[in-house]
Parts: sequence; C-alpha cells; structure tokens
Amino acid sequence: MGLLVVSISDMKFSRRREDVIVTYSLGSCIGVTAYDPGTRMGGLVHCLLPTAFNSRHRAEDKPFMFVNTGVARMVRALVEHGADRDRLIFKAAGGANMRGDSLFNTGLRNHEALCKLMEVNRVSLSGEDVGGTIPRTMFLHLDTGRVVVRSLGKEKEL
Repeated sequence: MGLLVVSISDMKFSRRREDVIVTYSLGSCIGVTAYDPGTRMGGLVHCLLPTAFNSRHRAEDKPFMFVNTGVARMVRALVEHGADRDRLIFKAAGGANMRGDSLFNTGLRNHEALCKLMEVNRVSLSGEDVGGTIPRTMFLHLDTGRVVVRSLGKEKEL
C-alpha cells in the first residue's frame, strides 16, 4: 500500500489501486474527495479557506488553499489524466468550528463555498461529515473508492 499524504492547501491524486490518500487535522479546513469508479482514479484536496475572490494572486500560487479553486483544479487534474467527470463521486469532511474561530466561522464558510460550487456545477456530495467542533482525518482508498473519516479514535465510512 502506498500512503499519499495531503498537506494543508495541497492535493494528491492517483490511479494505483494499492494507494490510500490521506489528510490529517481537518479542523475548520475542508477535505474533498473525488473518485471515478470506472478508472479507480481519485483525488483528495485539503482546502484552508472558502474563496480566492479577494486573493487571486495567492490562488495562482496556491490554488488548493481555496475551496473554489482547489476543488475545480483537482477535478481538472483527474479528467486530464483519464477520469470521467460524469462518474466522479464526491465526499467531504471537516468544516468544524474550532476554538477561537467563532468570529470568522471559517469551517461553516468553507462548507457553504463547497455547497455553492457543487450546485453551480450540478453535482452533489454523496457523503459528508462536516461541522461540529472536532478535527478529522480523511482517507480515500483507491481500490474501492471507500472514504473513511477518523476522529477521536473512532472511524466511520462516508
């Protein structure tokens, strides 16, 4: 098994069935997976902020930092490498309200930006574990497309 670790403001994708893509410490950040069951190709992006509208120069340098540019860039990379956009299955985790973030509500805003992006592109999430006040770790298993979220020592499949 190859473990591909996605850092904050990063994205990884693979088509190797033995790979597992993981991102740790999803607090107010949001993690999004996209998986094509036909090619068994998938990706995972770890977005820090909702939109790049006020930070276009930062989005050029770090497109995966933002939900609106990061998810789109991940989908584009998957399609460019052979995934079928119409078969992609999307799942999300994170978007928590972490201590000290009640002023900006970053987690909620990240989730809202993702929902808006999905609506505009006429796709939907087939599973999500968002909100609350706990951090999460998210795994995408490329052999099956299974997405597992781990938090506080417990796991659940989306």
